[in-house]
Amino acid sequence: MAVGDVVADIQSIAAAAYLDIQPSAGVEWVIHNIYHEHDIELSKYDGTNSLAFDTETGPGIHAKYAFHCNNMDRVRVKNTNVSARLIGYDGVQTK
Repeated sequence: MAVGDVVADIQSIAAAAYLDIQPSAGVEWVIHNIYHEHDIELSKYDGTNSLAFDTETGPGIHAKYAFHCNNMDRVRVKNTNVSARLIGYDGVQTK
């Protein structure tokens, strides 16, 4: 991928599991949208410390944000529902 390319993914995430929005080492992304099928918790995560900063119940989207992510400092999306649910994101590679 090159700077300016779109990064996107959608995965089925098990109950109480995380989707880590984590680029490869040396790569940086700005994530603009996070989509979720059901209940979630968003956290900033550095590999050791987890800072939960938002929760949402039901389906939804966090739209038009600028979540900066690299290999060590990233955003995690936890599926807080009791069943596996789809979670996705899109953004742009910046480095």
